[in-house]
Amino acid sequence: MVKNANAPCDLMLFGALGDLAQRKLFPALYQLERAGLLAQGSRILAIARTKATTADVREQLFEKLRYHVKDSEFDAGVANAFLQRVDYLLLDFTDPDGYGALREWRDEPNNELIVYMATPPSMYGVIARNMKATSCCNEKTRVVVEKPIGHDLESSRVINDELGEVYHENQLFRIDHYLGKETVQNLIALRFANNLFASQWDQNHISHVEITVAESVGIEGRWGYFDQAGQIRDMIQNHLLQLLCLMAMDPPADLSADSIRDEKVKVLKALKRITPDMMDRYVVRGQYTAGTSNGKPVPGYLEEEDANKGSATETFVALKAEIDNWRWSGVPFYIRTGKRLPEKLSQIIIHFKPAPHYIFDPDQKHLANNKLIIRLQPDEGMALKILTKDQGLDKGMRLRQGPLELTFSETFEAERIPDAYERLLWEVMKGNQYLFVRRDEVEYAWRWVDEIIANWRDSGEPPKRYAAGTWGPVASIAMITRDGRSWYEDA
Repeated sequence: MVKNANAPCDLMLFGALGDLAQRKLFPALYQLERAGLLAQGSRILAIARTKATTADVREQLFEKLRYHVKDSEFDAGVANAFLQRVDYLLLDFTDPDGYGALREWRDEPNNELIVYMATPPSMYGVIARNMKATSCCNEKTRVVVEKPIGHDLESSRVINDELGEVYHENQLFRIDHYLGKETVQNLIALRFANNLFASQWDQNHISHVEITVAESVGIEGRWGYFDQAGQIRDMIQNHLLQLLCLMAMDPPADLSADSIRDEKVKVLKALKRITPDMMDRYVVRGQYTAGTSNGKPVPGYLEEEDANKGSATETFVALKAEIDNWRWSGVPFYIRTGKRLPEKLSQIIIHFKPAPHYIFDPDQKHLANNKLIIRLQPDEGMALKILTKDQGLDKGMRLRQGPLELTFSETFEAERIPDAYERLLWEVMKGNQYLFVRRDEVEYAWRWVDEIIANWRDSGEPPKRYAAGTWGPVASIAMITRDGRSWYEDA
């Protein structure tokens, strides 16, 4: 149920001096302040293990805001007013005795309480138990936790069980920041508010779907974490499977959180297993070697700082997913994601089937399928590729392909596109869970991914190499070419 959006809240932010909090969370809260969305009386308790005073932390956060917020959006007066809401508490998260200070800080117990754990997942249960033991939370407390929820199905169950000992499912907000992107939310409007697409959204009209999330950067100092996770855990299990669910789910009964999440779970349950004998045709994993990025030489994964020279962790995954249900029977979803690719890009391409009878120039028949391109980044928007007659007296009935395009930043010039965390924090404050992931979604996604990881482990095959600055191993091209198709940028 959506709460009163203007109700004041107390936000306890664990891990407040970490990278996520300073790069994303505080800038998002600043933008909510700037937009007038933080209710009067709302407060923030920044909690970390660093010895500092509230004045020290406010000064540090001011500089971080000035660095991370666009110059055109930074207002020193707004920043200072926002930081007056912030108090700081030094706390050892594992020390139950220290949590009494949290209870003392809550001198306005009528405020809604939000607990944000921007910490390693191993701390979720510890913090939850200590807060319960010192009566710092109740059945109305909303709790936000970050991915990853475990590194496999078993560990995710342990984490969810620990949280479940203290909080009910309707109190838990598991963040996947991709779900806060404007274009991702627009997928629901696009599909279910426009019969033009809703009536065509099935195996009778769509031949295949591509989902690409590409990064041009490498590990960026996260080698220790990333080498334990790999690209399939870091990206596929959460972000890309969430995108697939939104693309493939049936219409929900309404826009309530559970109606939407029920439909996403049905998609995850219908994902076809990828068994060991299917791996060569359905999955490609790669690891980047030295190459060029943005015109500059860059090291390979095994040459990055602090690298384990014998690591077999994948930095690239391409796979062919199939959904065993009536709507999507026979429609492959080609998914790929990787680091050190040619550009930073997140997009979904829906390839519609051509008309059953083609009457134009046979040499142009390859143009005859329409495409819907949904861009998540860098420029959020949508484009529908359609065919029209080429202009000119000498062109006859030659066809040309062109876009009907909607670029959000250009079409809605007066509206800035909010960052994903702004939207997600705002929805938490309203008590709305529809952009957050339910426990069974997490577990069904892990069940599907775990089998692929186990197949890799059992095969003993190393990841295929690809040069930094390219679109991954040649095998990923072969995977889609084998079906008579090509990745969008190769078409």
